[in-house]
Parts: sequence; C-alpha cells; structure tokens
Amino acid sequence: MSQELLERIEGGIATLTMNRPEARNAMTRVMLIELERSLARLAADRSVRLVVLTGAGDAFCAGGDVKGFAKSVGEVETVSFEERTQGLRMIMESARWLHEMPKPTLAVIPGPAAGAGLSLALACDMRIASSNAKFTTAFSKIGLSGDFGGSYFLNYLVGAAKAREMYFTAQVVQTEEALRIGLVNRVVGPEQLAQAAQTWAAELAALPTVAVGYMKQNLNTALRGSLGDVLDAEAPNMIRTFETQDHKGAALAFVEKRPPQFKGC
Repeated sequence: MSQELLERIEGGIATLTMNRPEARNAMTRVMLIELERSLARLAADRSVRLVVLTGAGDAFCAGGDVKGFAKSVGEVETVSFEERTQGLRMIMESARWLHEMPKPTLAVIPGPAAGAGLSLALACDMRIASSNAKFTTAFSKIGLSGDFGGSYFLNYLVGAAKAREMYFTAQVVQTEEALRIGLVNRVVGPEQLAQAAQTWAAELAALPTVAVGYMKQNLNTALRGSLGDVLDAEAPNMIRTFETQDHKGAALAFVEKRPPQFKGC
C-alpha cells in the first residue's frame, strides 16, 4: 500500500485515512484503487466491526485531482471510451462497499468535503464533522456530471429538490445547514473532533455487528423497494439474527438485568 491511503486497525475499528494533506486529500487513481481494495478486504474481515473513513490534515477530501485533469487537456487519448468507463466504474465500487458492507461505516470530516470526496462521505452510514467543515458537489464548476454515487445519496438524504440545487449550483453548504438538512449527523468543534469521533466509533464497534449488517440490508432495501420487498427482506434476516450468539447472550442478559456484551457473532 502506498502512503496515499493509510490503514490502522485497533480494537475492531479499521480507520482508512486519505493522505495527501498538501492537496486537501484530492484523489489520485492509486488512492482510489487502494481504497476499493481495502474496503473489499475489510468488509470480509470478521474481526473488523466498524470502518472509519477520514482525511489527513484539515480537510476530508477535495474530490478528484483537478490539477491532474488540467494537465491532461490537449493530450491524445489512447484508451477507448469503454475502457475508461469500465475503469471508473471499478474504482467507484468503494462507494458501494461503504454503503452496503455488513458493518457500520463512519465518515470523520475534519474539513472540506467536495465532489467525489463528498460522495464518499455520504456513502458512509453516518457522518461526524468539525464545525470548520463545508460541503459542495463542485462538479458543475468544472463541467462534470458527478460520480461515486453522490446523486443517489443526496436524493434520499436531503430530498430531490435540495439535491438538484446542490448539484446544479455547486453551492457551499456550511456545517450548521448540513446538520439541519440531515447531511451530517453530528457537528463538534475542531478541537473536539478526534475525541468525539473516537468515542462514537467505540460505541458503534460495540454493537451486535451481525444484526447491524442485516439492519443495513433492510434499510437499503427500503430505499428502492416496496413494503412487500422490505417485509421479504426482514423476515429471513430476523430469523438469522435469532440464531446469533449476540442475540442469545443479550436475551439472557436482559433476564438477568445486566448489560449485554456483544461479540459480533
């Protein structure tokens, strides 16, 4: 793994840090390939109970490397349209992993999140941001349509009209409004972010991971399916969780009037 993406696993919490602080963690192809591979691996690692995505320094992620885009202007393209599309689609899988992996994902946002960086933050289950953070789709400012699932996530988080406004105008949303419209879950002062994020991450990692994974599946089904689809998903998932050690231990703890201790199995 290069130094553009850092990984740390401690106490069941995997933290992935986009590490180009000199460029506000703008994405490179190397970073994105490593991110997709890391998320796929962590999703399958039963010892990992929570994945945190953050950025080094005072930014979350400025999106794609626009300076790199500018350098390529005028160059003769040697890769076909189909190959370029396939390549982009492959690295965009990172958004799907964050949204669908069977464990919680948390974006810790120390500063600006823009473009595809915003999309990745929105792909996470929850978001905690510094009061210094700000949010913008940014794409219309450079004549692009958007990627990494932002169109999907914004629609259900803030509603169709607000999502269109944010995409068309690339307006900058400050943290106070981001909290009000549901773009983020929590906002704290920059000096409290690290501790607040650590505390929340520990709480999420202590949840019954198997049940949370099925909860995500149910909730994602609800985003695109009918009530019947949700009921069809909930029934087998409920039966599966009845069979977990977490449920059996928690039921016994309830009877014995003591807090449950979940082990993620």
